[in-house]
Amino acid sequence: MDNADLTATAKIRNAAVELFARDGFQKTNLRAIAAAAGVSAGLVVHHFGSKDGLRTACDEFVLQVLTRRAQGAGTPDLMREYLADPEEYRLHVQYMTRAMAEDSPAAQTFVEQIVDESEAVQRAGVDDGSMRESSDPRALAVLNVLLSLATLTMPPALARALGHEEFGPDVLRRLAVPTLELYTYGLYTDDTTLRAATSAAAERGDE
Repeated sequence: MDNADLTATAKIRNAAVELFARDGFQKTNLRAIAAAAGVSAGLVVHHFGSKDGLRTACDEFVLQVLTRRAQGAGTPDLMREYLADPEEYRLHVQYMTRAMAEDSPAAQTFVEQIVDESEAVQRAGVDDGSMRESSDPRALAVLNVLLSLATLTMPPALARALGHEEFGPDVLRRLAVPTLELYTYGLYTDDTTLRAATSAAAERGDE
């Protein structure tokens, strides 16, 4: 992030977002945040009151940014948003992924909103004939979001498995067509596995 023209409050918040995303909330202290922002620890307390207050401000900021970007978007659109500004978007996604691991209220709100959006896109697609119906639209929406977020937070080992030293736009471009092939054509050539899973679910009383 370019902090040159930001206010002290925004510089502190941006530094905290980066450190919370990288190291987690518990391991990050106010002095480290202040040093990264180029201010005193006292100024951090002055603006945010405490580390918890700063965490709340960061949660609200990242939630607002990601929700705005995901508004009305399906899974492929999240990838396009990433490609438009990969470094900043990756940081925000990593922050929210960390928040999910820590089960923060902001993470729950974010997940609910993008799952709602994904489900709405799917239902609209079914209505206009561009998508197939699902036996469980909500679960499919969760799966779409899971795949999208997992793709945007790929660890280096998975990037290297594709021949890249680190995750970035080149990896996403490599994944784009196979992802759409999977969504468009599916994976299996017949419904044998689906019928077996459906039968097992019925025997367990899941249906």
